[in-house]
Amino acid sequence: MANYNLEKQHAKGKLHAIERINALCDKDSFYEIYEGARHTCTSFGMDKKDIPYDGVITGFGKINGKKVAIYAQDFTVQGGSLGKVHGQKIAELISKAIESRCPVIGINDSGGARIQEGVDALCGYGDLFYQNVRASGAVPQISIIAGPCAGGAVYSPGITDFIFAVDKISQMFITGPKVVKSVMFMDISAEDLGGASIHSQKSGVAHFRCQSENDCYEKVRKLLDYIPHYYGEEILSQKFKFDERKKEKHIAEILPERSTQGYDMKEVINCVTDDDSFFEIMPEFAQNAVVGFAKVEGKSVGIIGNNPAGLGGILDCDSSDKIARFVRYCDSYNIPLLTFVDVPGFIPGPQEEQKGIIRHGAKVIYAYAEATVPKVTIITRKAYGGAYIAMCSKHLGADFVYAWPKAEIAVMGAEGALGILYAKEMQDPSKAEFVAQKSQEYKETIMTPAVAAQRDYISAIINPEETRKRIVASLDFLCGKNQMNAPAKKHGNIPL
Repeated sequence: MANYNLEKQHAKGKLHAIERINALCDKDSFYEIYEGARHTCTSFGMDKKDIPYDGVITGFGKINGKKVAIYAQDFTVQGGSLGKVHGQKIAELISKAIESRCPVIGINDSGGARIQEGVDALCGYGDLFYQNVRASGAVPQISIIAGPCAGGAVYSPGITDFIFAVDKISQMFITGPKVVKSVMFMDISAEDLGGASIHSQKSGVAHFRCQSENDCYEKVRKLLDYIPHYYGEEILSQKFKFDERKKEKHIAEILPERSTQGYDMKEVINCVTDDDSFFEIMPEFAQNAVVGFAKVEGKSVGIIGNNPAGLGGILDCDSSDKIARFVRYCDSYNIPLLTFVDVPGFIPGPQEEQKGIIRHGAKVIYAYAEATVPKVTIITRKAYGGAYIAMCSKHLGADFVYAWPKAEIAVMGAEGALGILYAKEMQDPSKAEFVAQKSQEYKETIMTPAVAAQRDYISAIINPEETRKRIVASLDFLCGKNQMNAPAKKHGNIPL
């Protein structure tokens, strides 16, 4: 049994690698493998150094009674740096996880490549990255950032499906503060450069920000209850609770009187999913969009929604990335998609155009069109222009599209449309009555969901109170959906 240096980590207010593994896994379920592995480097005095388990503990165990592969880098051993053997150990573990069909959880606490090993250390990273890509879409990969991770140490997590960061412990950056200062002559702290809040709120690299390590491990265990543990696994439905009377009453009252007034789409989501089941992903990033997992009659679904409470629910570069990435994850593991639409369009202006809103917005279209899982869409209010199409419309392959009676489906809103159609009249105060008449005509003949229904673009106009029942019936009907309609090709080319 290895002699772990627990005190060294405790002095930093952190758990040791083995304590982290035990906190995640069911009691007494973890078994270490490759414990005897050692480096073979002889440069710069390395021949005199014995690095236990080459700085990373690898093995397998169980979480919530189901098997997982897990590794944890030990920062007390050579700074958790990755050498060739270190990388090979993790790569072999991931390969075994693919063969054994179970999730991989990586607890990352590493200073990056082991400098003394030179190109051998880079080889270790290459082996690891290759297995990360092999595993993508085959088994879930979860990364926990449990210390300062720099250089190559952040690219493996960057490939994985979900990244958990911990306040005052997690740091991720390509180059650390010292290098930034020497190259860019800029003083910046590690926390400001790549702390948990930076990556959960601004960069969107981290999917979850946790208050403590134990909070993090609880969230990881919760996430594993929502997702298949390998491609093709059928998750059995669990017992569920749903307060039908209370939620039907609430959902009927959510939409504001004025169509320009905001509301929180999460209220709608909570009214149609099982009680307390919505588990939001990336809650602090691009808050004009909502993504996460929930249960409907005990079965997992992927939830996507525009959120009028943030920037009016408009689609920008960040929210487009957030939506597209989540849609593709759900499709990878056959998780049905439930989309809630209230979107005034793609964001205009030079700033977002220069960031590439065309390219980022195209990702949403591509992801939805590519997805072959059951797709159910609810239009609660606005669905304008290209954003209407992008948000899982029938035109992109939605199986069922339902619209609430107050839904507005058009190229643009009435005011914008009249500004183009009757620009001169809108500038003339004497034409106010005429403009008001045309505005009403536009709303009644163009924007109404009845027009989309007549053209078979939506499946039905439903009252908000009916939404849950429609969703349940639709997903039940679509269970077992088999759509394989792609032309012969190796793979498509998403506009990354």
